[in-house]
Amino acid sequence: QVQLVESGGGSVQAGGSLRLSCVASAYTYSSGCMAWFRQAPGKGREVVATIGRRDGSTYYADSVKGRFTISEENAKNTLYLQMNGLKPEDTAIYYCAAAWDYCSAAPAQVDFGRWGQGTQVTVSS
Repeated sequence: QVQLVESGGGSVQAGGSLRLSCVASAYTYSSGCMAWFRQAPGKGREVVATIGRRDGSTYYADSVKGRFTISEENAKNTLYLQMNGLKPEDTAIYYCAAAWDYCSAAPAQVDFGRWGQGTQVTVSS
């Protein structure tokens, strides 16, 4: 049963913007924490941003602070990632993830038990 479906990836030039969406099943959307991760070629999966479903608190990786914004639209069970000022180093597959517990102050991949299939983001210089 598919529970998280990402969309919105694509190819842009440096400095451009993209908005990723993640539609979740109602059951999954009741999670305590949702997040965006990314995995660049030859590298491990890293957290990009998280949002606490109960209090709306957010966390951003230092590499995306001031450029990316995580948000949610509860009526549509949808998580977003607005990405502005994209850089070539942002090129990666971006994954949506959900965890039942509250968001950790130091989020890690192991905290999240539900994952989407990923969407490719490619930024050219």
